[in-house]
Amino acid sequence: MTQEAQKAMQTQEKDRQAEEKKHAERMVRILSQDIEGSMRVYPGLTKIKGVSWSLSNAVCKKLNIDKNRRIGSLTSDEVKKITEFIKNPEVPWFILNRRHDLETGKNKHLTGTDLELRTEFDIKRLKKIKSYRGIRHSAGLPVRGQKTKSHFRKNRAKAMGIKKKPKKQV
Repeated sequence: MTQEAQKAMQTQEKDRQAEEKKHAERMVRILSQDIEGSMRVYPGLTKIKGVSWSLSNAVCKKLNIDKNRRIGSLTSDEVKKITEFIKNPEVPWFILNRRHDLETGKNKHLTGTDLELRTEFDIKRLKKIKSYRGIRHSAGLPVRGQKTKSHFRKNRAKAMGIKKKPKKQV
């Protein structure tokens, strides 16, 4: 390589680093969730509660956004498009997180506090009708068929240690 080519490559590298640094300092707010500007779009969208890896991939594909692009480099129009798409995703039913909703019977996709509230209401409903899952929830036991001998325990009561022997007085 000639010296001119090396200098050109160095300046391009410096420009790229300066641009990344500028975007890294920026925080982007999508659906009331702050995401660091230095993150890439594909993993960054999964920081939003209710957005899975598959939905994040679908957002990138449908809106023609490069997955490896930094979130800080997104324009406000692109952020609005992402927000609107996540609120009303046009994806296959199996990517949605609330299929066959009890009240409407339709497939929905919930994010953020809506998802948390709906999950809480579902658990309360299960407890109220005293279903098996509701009883397991209220007792604090595993709900999905896991073994109860060892893995579900959450340090509720510390095990008793060995009793210390009293010191002999001289």
